[in-house]
Amino acid sequence: MFAHEYAESVLLGPTLDDKLRTAPRELVDAPATAPGAPSVPSAPARDPSLAIATDRRAKRKVPSAIGFRDKAQAARILHGLANHELQAVELFAWALLRYPDAPRSFRRGLLRILGEEQIHLRLYLGRLEAYGVEFGSEPLSGYFWSKVHELTTPARFVAAMCLTFESANLDHALFLREQAVAARDAATAAVLQRVHDDEIGHVRFGAIWLRRLGGRERPFVDVWLEHLSHPLRPALARGDVFVEESRVKAGLDADYIDALRRAERPTALYRFARSANEQGPA
Repeated sequence: MFAHEYAESVLLGPTLDDKLRTAPRELVDAPATAPGAPSVPSAPARDPSLAIATDRRAKRKVPSAIGFRDKAQAARILHGLANHELQAVELFAWALLRYPDAPRSFRRGLLRILGEEQIHLRLYLGRLEAYGVEFGSEPLSGYFWSKVHELTTPARFVAAMCLTFESANLDHALFLREQAVAARDAATAAVLQRVHDDEIGHVRFGAIWLRRLGGRERPFVDVWLEHLSHPLRPALARGDVFVEESRVKAGLDADYIDALRRAERPTALYRFARSANEQGPA
């Protein structure tokens, strides 16, 4: 199977089983000129039960992180996390279709991260099952997908996905882990730690490739900001509780870290996300 065929099967397969299909070991990354190379869809295929909400239901607020003390609220938080992972799975598959001429090592990295996002989705679905909640029972926002028209180059993709959304998750995952521990939910805490640890690698991937694709001559933070489109900004690349150590482990330089440290968050009281559509993934 060719890499673009696998990516297309994940993106256009409508079921969760399709989204979670593991890439075959014998996967081949065909040249961009290979016969039958697919067109790039602007949206994923989804079963009706997984459809992205387009009405006001999509703006339903995710509970505060302290909601882990209430099982019903904890399930809603986990549902929001699973939704973010589903979109990440789809968008890394989309990137394999959107950037056929990108360096092979970049595309291999996309495929690796796609597989890790699938693992995260499975883990969150497992926690939802433990809470007796079916995925799709809450409205599914499409925040990631609302930005896809701006991701016109591989550099813009990693600037947004890896260095903004997943950078923010370095903070969110650790804060949520603390709340899960306080609520005596050790299994969820372990999942959040796993997600955080994998996100360090995802952010590192974004940093490496933005330097290669965006230019090494100028300060890294300037290159990153030039590849973002409003409303994406430094404040959305961090949580209210900022964890510098995680960025250092990801290989980010002092200027980028300082830009995040100084960025003002829109709320004084930490929340997992004020609104899935306004603040994006957490």
